[in-house]
Amino acid sequence: MKFTDELRQKADPIYEAIFGHPFVRGIAGGSLSGEQLAHYVRQDFQYLTVFCQVYGLAISKSTRREDIEFFNEQIRFILDSENHPHRNFAAVSGHSMKELEQAATLTPTARNYTRHMLYAAHSGTLGELLCALYPCPLTYWEIGLRLKEEVRPDDSHPFREWIEFYADPVVGDICREFASRIDRLAADAGAAERARMEDHYLTSCRMEYMFWSMAYDLEGWPV
Repeated sequence: MKFTDELRQKADPIYEAIFGHPFVRGIAGGSLSGEQLAHYVRQDFQYLTVFCQVYGLAISKSTRREDIEFFNEQIRFILDSENHPHRNFAAVSGHSMKELEQAATLTPTARNYTRHMLYAAHSGTLGELLCALYPCPLTYWEIGLRLKEEVRPDDSHPFREWIEFYADPVVGDICREFASRIDRLAADAGAAERARMEDHYLTSCRMEYMFWSMAYDLEGWPV
């Protein structure tokens, strides 16, 4: 079994919890409030900015040009393409993207998640860095596939664009590119490094669940 298959198997209870999360179910049913959607977009916009920064750190750790090219392409994907699902949520929420893109205080969950990724990137190997990033595209792709099959959204569904964006084969290709690199790096890593890779991966899976809760509960700082 490939290393990434082992990771996915170990994280399956977390994935199932994500699929059943009330925010994800709200996407399926089109039942989320405008403020929940706006809160998600405000935080995810900043989260993805850090994601781009971590890709930059991945480039600095890379020795293979094909890896550098892939990470550079993913920065462009976030900047040029991943604003489309944000715009879908923004339109339904009744807020403009210009408003939601304004700097806002990171919630405790968003701050912890971005710091987790930056820690893995600064302190770890390229394999550790990629394992901290991988759950983000993988969980969204699997959510998109499940919701597309379950809901079969037509033009009347408020989140059709969001679902179809993440169910697109392009996102699946990104996940496969991640997996191939992680499996290659894991094959050359020792047991201690593989254990850290697993820990970063599982932590990010848990943070994905918590990010949905952050948006659903309109999380903020207590003081």
